[in-house]
Amino acid sequence: MEADYIRIMAESLEKKKDILDRIIELNRQQKFLLQDPNLSPEDFEQNMKFKGELVEQLNFLDDGFEELFGRVRDALNTNREQYAEEIAQMQGLIRDITARTTEIQAQEARNHENAVKKFSSVRSQVRGVRNSQKVVKQYYDNMMSHRGAEAQTIDNKK
Repeated sequence: MEADYIRIMAESLEKKKDILDRIIELNRQQKFLLQDPNLSPEDFEQNMKFKGELVEQLNFLDDGFEELFGRVRDALNTNREQYAEEIAQMQGLIRDITARTTEIQAQEARNHENAVKKFSSVRSQVRGVRNSQKVVKQYYDNMMSHRGAEAQTIDNKK
């Protein structure tokens, strides 16, 4: 029974590693999206949605792993020699997962910085458009208020 649980735990770690690889790729895509001057909000939102779904899967795998580990902890501690190969395999997977997690954290920090810059730029563009619209409206209102004024002639005589 413990051997089955240990095998399932190793499979869970493999799945987690694969999901982390997919998150790394989505972070790369997000980097390029943030560099695109014609970024559509829908593309960015879709990227974030996919990452959110992957994070949910990670949480599910983590919960399952913790539950299984709780069941086999004592057997692993008492029979370390018997499960040495499986333990070494899982330790290697955990090292790989830790490295990927560190890479993701670095990517997220860079992407966050790029997102702040991007959205700051978008905000200033929106302010510029609003100011332009305001000036156009004032000009239009000004012209409409003088519409009823009588025509004036200029006397060029000295």
